[in-house]
Amino acid sequence: MAYSLQSVGMHKFFHSLARDLSMLTASLVLGLCWFCNASADNPQSIKMIVPFTPGTGMDTIARAISPKLSERLGVPVVVQNSPGASGNIGAEMVAKSAADGSTILMGANTMLIAAQLYKNVPFNPVKDFAPVSMTAWGTLMLVANPKTGFKTVQDLIKAAKAKPDGINFGSPGVGTPHHMAMELFKVDSQIGLLHVPYKGTAGYTQDLLSGEINVGFLPIHVAQGFVSSGKLNAIAVGSAKRHPVASGVPTFIELGFKGVDVDMWYALFYPAKTPQALVDRLNKETVAVLKLPEIKEMLGKAGLDASGSTAEELGQIVASDYPRWGRVIRLKGIEAD
Repeated sequence: MAYSLQSVGMHKFFHSLARDLSMLTASLVLGLCWFCNASADNPQSIKMIVPFTPGTGMDTIARAISPKLSERLGVPVVVQNSPGASGNIGAEMVAKSAADGSTILMGANTMLIAAQLYKNVPFNPVKDFAPVSMTAWGTLMLVANPKTGFKTVQDLIKAAKAKPDGINFGSPGVGTPHHMAMELFKVDSQIGLLHVPYKGTAGYTQDLLSGEINVGFLPIHVAQGFVSSGKLNAIAVGSAKRHPVASGVPTFIELGFKGVDVDMWYALFYPAKTPQALVDRLNKETVAVLKLPEIKEMLGKAGLDASGSTAEELGQIVASDYPRWGRVIRLKGIEAD
């Protein structure tokens, strides 16, 4: 009898042990599968390609947010500068990268312009990238040398119509935001101005201050210092709303030029066909990083307004800006140097 009870007890014991082992095995398998999937969806490191040289707006943003993104994503985010062809070289690298989350583009509205200035560009800036999030905005201000006497947009338009191509404007180069902003204004105001392109910002700004250049666009944080000291006259800002740095300066939209919204924007993109889960994760962490006070302060000192967005909002901006700049490029016959 004792032997029989012992047998029954052992049977229950082994049955329970077998059941527990089965459950443990299933849990381990599920855990391993989750780990495999997590590894597939989360790269061991991420390259953030900046298609311009160090010190530019894109580079400043990339180096400000990459350490915070590294912390939040749990993998190193390494900034890599790959300049050339007005940003087309770096953009092409990302467009042709694997859609596995390991490569990000720090892009800007300049990529929509550059892709249409050059011939035979091997990527489409609308179709070959997956928008992730806006990162910052930079406002341009139209200024005039005081020698011109221009204090308002109407002063400039009146003088330009009285003497077609007799008024010149400068820019850091063909296809730069400064150049394209003026071309957009010329189309909207129906005036002619003579373009004087420079090889960079320093010479252009110096000649604008000396009076060799009559008018031009400058980033608002650069322009406002010269305006405050009386070295330049503020004419208008290219943002949709008045900027707090120069709240007394009207926008082009206020002045009746609804097509002259020429703010510079900066944003993150993945290669097209990147899984939505990766886009959503990077969007979430990017937006969170951009809300940090230290990031806002860091970018603010560089004249940039930190601002995230949804992927859909960024996609809408890209889809509307691309044909807008293309129209100006074709209308004015602008080509890269």
